[in-house]
Amino acid sequence: MSSIGVNKVILLGNAGQNAEVKSTSAGKSVANFSLAINEPFRDKNNGNRQKVEWVRCVAWNKQAEIAGKMITKGKQVFIEGRLQTRQFEDREGTPRTVTEVVVTS
Repeated sequence: MSSIGVNKVILLGNAGQNAEVKSTSAGKSVANFSLAINEPFRDKNNGNRQKVEWVRCVAWNKQAEIAGKMITKGKQVFIEGRLQTRQFEDREGTPRTVTEVVVTS
């Protein structure tokens, strides 16, 4: 019997910057942006506080075009997607790993 997993993310947060839309060499649109997710908690010593979790997001094709028009810095954004981890080398040749949300709606 094989096991089946679920990879679904639902986020509500504020855009950290305007969505940046580019085109790949194959002509596909891709948009990158980040979301700030505020998590309130009660600190014993200082009362109510907030922790901010930053999440990288990427949208492709039609979703990228919509993101480019709709997502501006500070705007509240609701997205659904899946987690994806990818590896790449930065400009200095250092291997890097990034986890991001691939937007599906």
